[in-house]
Amino acid sequence: MEPADHPTRMVTVWSPDWPVVAAGCDPDQPAAVMRAHRVVARTRAAADEGIVVGQRRRQAQQRCPHIELFDDDPARDAREFESVVQAVADVAPRVDVIEPGWLSLAAIGPSRYFGGDAALAAHLHALVTGLDSTGSGAGVDVGIGVADGRFAASVAARLSVRREQPIVVERGGSADFCAPLPIGWLQTLGEVEAELTDLFIRLGVRRLGDLAALEPADVLGRFGPIGMHAHRLASGADLRPPNTSDPAPERRLHQMLDDPAAQSDAVVFVAKQLADKLAETLGADGRVCTRLVVLLETEHGERSERSWYRSAGMSAAAMVERVRWQLDGWINLPRGSAQEITGGVALIRLTPEEVRADDGVQLGLWGGQSDADRRAARAIARLATLTSESAVTVPVWHGGRLPADRYQWMPATMVDLDQRNRAVSQAATGAGANGQLGPWPGCMPAPSPTTVFDEPVPLDVLDADGQIVRVSGRGAVSSAPAVVRLLLGSELEGWRRGPLCRVRSWAGPWPVDQQWWEPDKHRRLARFQMVVEGDVADESAREGEHAHLVVAEHQKWFVLATYG
Repeated sequence: MEPADHPTRMVTVWSPDWPVVAAGCDPDQPAAVMRAHRVVARTRAAADEGIVVGQRRRQAQQRCPHIELFDDDPARDAREFESVVQAVADVAPRVDVIEPGWLSLAAIGPSRYFGGDAALAAHLHALVTGLDSTGSGAGVDVGIGVADGRFAASVAARLSVRREQPIVVERGGSADFCAPLPIGWLQTLGEVEAELTDLFIRLGVRRLGDLAALEPADVLGRFGPIGMHAHRLASGADLRPPNTSDPAPERRLHQMLDDPAAQSDAVVFVAKQLADKLAETLGADGRVCTRLVVLLETEHGERSERSWYRSAGMSAAAMVERVRWQLDGWINLPRGSAQEITGGVALIRLTPEEVRADDGVQLGLWGGQSDADRRAARAIARLATLTSESAVTVPVWHGGRLPADRYQWMPATMVDLDQRNRAVSQAATGAGANGQLGPWPGCMPAPSPTTVFDEPVPLDVLDADGQIVRVSGRGAVSSAPAVVRLLLGSELEGWRRGPLCRVRSWAGPWPVDQQWWEPDKHRRLARFQMVVEGDVADESAREGEHAHLVVAEHQKWFVLATYG
């Protein structure tokens, strides 16, 4: 047994580029996975070509024109990661899955069995890297870290990828191991927000050892509980927080299905009801679940049990998301596998194995997440319960230079709305790492349009002499726009010209020349902002002045969006 005042000895297994492995990319071919037009994972060959995580799509394709790009798919990553979890679960009785590509386990039992921490780390490294292509492990870079506490073990796992060998921190040496590391590791592992990390740096606390050298009482008084949590991690005292407890057995929720569910949607629907009830019950006590055990059992007795861990706690949507990941991974196991599912799911059980006090979130005076956002999230969850999973959709930041490209509609049940709010408040507004707003190359100037059309609305833009205004390849306008008129009907039926609307003011052009390296996707256009008398896109709104986002492409004009 570990001493009560000593952090638990932990092992962390981490794959930095798991999404490209899950996508089936050949490690010897340049390939990358993109999220919001930025690289989140790349193969070894792509890394050799100079592709780095965080690089923009255009920069990556300029660096390596023949690179193959894939869209990010967390469900696919989790589904393919199931084989790795099963392989590690054969070594340890309880494995905590933090996210696809990242898991941890207590070292005390397996370490004794294999003859020490170093032997255990070497065995896990060989086990994961030795999986064949059907097990989604061939050619994957894996980091193994062993240390006192989950934080130090996770840092060691990430550093072991660079050193290409497992890192074992000696017992009691986590504080010395962490001391020379940059303070940014707290943000990298998701333990604290970027704002607190930036504040530490501005105050001269640049390394974990600098933070650990401060008096705990001073840190608590200046930064509050989250600062004390960061101080505890930096000091190597990654103990279970004092406000963390094991919930009573009656907290466990389960549902027996009289008619076993063969469809995953039906299972997720029931899981959502259980997750909502669990989150509501814990919330009434001011607590949040940090470790959740999900048990699925079929009518034939086959079982899938996984432990999911999230240090910040899980909302109901996060619980449902993990049930979906686990179910998809179980259903898609190769035929002949020992855990192959042969019947419908008859039992769903959610067990909160570890909960802690919910410190809450301080709402900002302006910007960021508000109480209205929380009410909207509850309303969305209610609608999804009353209708179906795919009937309620929410916009998720995707990125792009045109308004219709910036967001993608995703089913609400597949999105963690709390994380979505944080992503939208930073990524969608162009916030940098320090939280400061700033335009990114190619973006339209503020404010953003309020109405974006699914299909661009065609129109004519004429000068004072009644001639069509044209835009040259260098972005030069043939003459100043004077009037516009809507084109009604279709190209097959023949266009009908609407009434003329006078242009009161205009700005532009802002040219766009994107994906010129792909002939089938190459687009070259010029964007304008125009204020006209009346609404050219709505014949019922002819009074007053309205602002529109207009583009010229192939010497044709279209309305993309309207400003409020």
